[in-house]
Amino acid sequence: MPAAPLPKNETQRLAALHDLRILDSGPSPALDALVKAAALACGTPRALVNLVDANRLWFKAKYGVDRVSETPRECSFCSYTILSAEILEVSDAREDPRFADNPHVQVEGGGVRFYAGAPLKLRDGSIAGTLCVAGPAPMRLDTSKREILRQLADAVVCAMEQWRSDRLLQETTEELRVSQEFLQRTGQLAGVGGFSIDLATYKLTWAPETFDIYGLPRGEAPDLEFALGFYADRPRVQLAKWTAVATPGKIFDWELPFTRADGEHRWVRTMGTLVCEPGRPDRLVGACMDITKAHALAENLAAQHELLLITLRSIGDGVITTDPKGITTFMNPVAERLTGWLKEEAVGRPLTEIFVIKDETTGNTVENSVQACLAREEVVPQNDRNVLISRQGEAFGVEDSAAPIRNEATEIIGVVLIFRDVTQARKMSSDMSYRATHDALTGLLNRGEFERRLGCLLEKSRADETESAIMFIDLDQFKLVNDTCGHSAGDELLVQVGKLLISHVRSGDCVARLGGDEFAILLDHCPMPQACQLAQRICDRMEAYRFVNDGRRFRVGASIGLVPVNKRWSDTSTVLQAADACCYAAKTGGRNRVHPWSDSDRELNARHGEAQWAARLVQALDEDRFVLFGQRILPLDDKCHGLHAEVLLRMVDTDGSLLLPGAFLPAAERFHIASRIDRWVLSKALAWMRALPSIEAVEMLAINISGQSVGDAAFQAWALAELSAAGPRICERICLEITETAAVTNLADASNFIDRLKAIGARVALDDFGAGASSFGYLKSMSVDFLKIDGQFVRDILIDRLDEAAVRCFVQIASVLGVRTIAEYTENAEVLERLQAIGVDYAQGYHVHKPSPLDQLLGPAGRRPEAAAA
Repeated sequence: MPAAPLPKNETQRLAALHDLRILDSGPSPALDALVKAAALACGTPRALVNLVDANRLWFKAKYGVDRVSETPRECSFCSYTILSAEILEVSDAREDPRFADNPHVQVEGGGVRFYAGAPLKLRDGSIAGTLCVAGPAPMRLDTSKREILRQLADAVVCAMEQWRSDRLLQETTEELRVSQEFLQRTGQLAGVGGFSIDLATYKLTWAPETFDIYGLPRGEAPDLEFALGFYADRPRVQLAKWTAVATPGKIFDWELPFTRADGEHRWVRTMGTLVCEPGRPDRLVGACMDITKAHALAENLAAQHELLLITLRSIGDGVITTDPKGITTFMNPVAERLTGWLKEEAVGRPLTEIFVIKDETTGNTVENSVQACLAREEVVPQNDRNVLISRQGEAFGVEDSAAPIRNEATEIIGVVLIFRDVTQARKMSSDMSYRATHDALTGLLNRGEFERRLGCLLEKSRADETESAIMFIDLDQFKLVNDTCGHSAGDELLVQVGKLLISHVRSGDCVARLGGDEFAILLDHCPMPQACQLAQRICDRMEAYRFVNDGRRFRVGASIGLVPVNKRWSDTSTVLQAADACCYAAKTGGRNRVHPWSDSDRELNARHGEAQWAARLVQALDEDRFVLFGQRILPLDDKCHGLHAEVLLRMVDTDGSLLLPGAFLPAAERFHIASRIDRWVLSKALAWMRALPSIEAVEMLAINISGQSVGDAAFQAWALAELSAAGPRICERICLEITETAAVTNLADASNFIDRLKAIGARVALDDFGAGASSFGYLKSMSVDFLKIDGQFVRDILIDRLDEAAVRCFVQIASVLGVRTIAEYTENAEVLERLQAIGVDYAQGYHVHKPSPLDQLLGPAGRRPEAAAA
């Protein structure tokens, strides 16, 4: 059957029904008689008083119905009856589409075929239910029976409302009895004493508790004058005056100090009012109670409250309290300053109006902590992303938290909000975070942040099988600008290049400076064809770009390696190695070009080989698989000297064979392992010298230092500490060789390192001199002891006049500087003779000595060069 619609006033109707207090109550003889009368009058076997609740039809009185006392509302005829104030009559339910499939109708032999219901309309117009009659056969009520049913329904309503009145009277009577008893017991327990003053005779009447308050024995009350004598002068006059001029309806309520009969000083609360008989004032009645403890507690609370206010005004955090509805009740001066609201203006206003916060990242207004605290009924911890917008529109970064204020019953009676101004701290943190992820010079991402983002992009590419790309960019002529114009010009060049790169990439791409003149770009969701086009545009732009300094123009150019970022790579390091290798291939292939990744690229495979070498080097260091060789250096002044030699390094391969430095040092330099190797060499060489029977046999032992170590402050500190610990006798025999290229590249670091080495007695040689310098002006700032002339000028000195002129020039420069020269690659006697004629101080090469293990240098090998060559 279709469900009946709800009455329009359903909420009001249900409230009126429940207000009758009749639901689920016991039997009512009056209502039972009325339903029986309805059945007899209408000639039906069944009659009921039905009360229509929210989900059920409850039978308050019934006739001809056994066992059941209620039925679901959706199955009831009465749900339709209560929709109007008229009688609902259904002559044959099986013919009525509203009830044809009703389970009460479908019962064979005992189902409902006939129904007539009169609504039970209460005084306020609400319909509580129905008085209905029903039968198993179709029928109709005539006019008289319908009227009888209506009248009986009115009688039912009267009976129910009388029921309600009787119940209310009983409850009120009981409440009054309980209240009176309660007041009597409360007065006894609380020590409240009553009093009465007859205004005609001024006779005083006391309750028993009043005698206890005044410290007097119970009995007849004293006279008024005597009673007032317990108070001090001023309160006594006040009480006497009020007694004389009391007016009807006016109540006095005072807290006064007084002294009990036993001399104890106490506080009493006295309340009273004037009672009038018809035509005249009759008496004063009132009550009094000892409030000494309460008064002391109030004074203590007042002192604590004052201390709390002073504390809240003094602390550096903002404090705001609210009531349970989020209405502001207090704020301290810091909160006033940050919100822009004075306490007098803010109290009574919703906190959402006073404390307006927004998300620092999105700028959207967010739920404040007090709202969250009231909703969750728990402490809301600090939020460090909020920005407080003051009344004047000023923004403050704040950290805020809120906690509920509970009474002894754990009920929330308010919330305390604490917040602090962290604008400067947040700015400093943001600056530190920025510095940690960005290059200080260019403002681009630094290497660490770039590698982190590359890792995220690699994971994303694996997850969604998309392809991105990474670009490695190395400037082609940066060193020329740096050497010619100085570091400040080089820095300006790097800044300009950074801006140029940003202007040519998409908004979502990441540009980073990896160090020196190396840059990198992450191209998110960018297939290789599109990435190649972008890389070529950058390459073309760099080709056209000119750096201008002091009127001089420099063409810079860039070599670009391009690698896809997809699921082929196992980790970020392999991607970076591939990009680095591609960049290197672009540079060695002619510079100013783009080299995309190719699995079959021989150059890249070579670079991959270097990466494998790096792993082998680390393993060799861990397993101590290096040995020291040495090559003697011959003084050409033909005087007797101790041993002059250069330490040379060999690596012992896993099969026991010795590998020359040319096989592994390029990889060591490229993968930044050179400093570790330098530490190993220097520590082993010093240990060898300490173990010599006589240190006097060694005049000078030269040890090579890589360019990476020269620029490494940690290595410098370690080396100086090791040399100092070896002692002055060893220090003065050590000569550290620094290549000219490394010295010029790290000029400031090299000069400082050289000065500190000289200070502890060590000597310094500038190795490969003449191989890469464009100007010798840097020699003025480096106090070296030897210039080692690069072998390319020595090897062909007999046949190349230009090489001979260069060597003569170098010797002359050394003479001016007051340093000595060493010629490398001295391969035969004729070259040795020519070097001696030119004025070179020392010779080194295979003609002088073929390298041998360091331990053998002071053995029979202490022979003249001629013997060594024989």
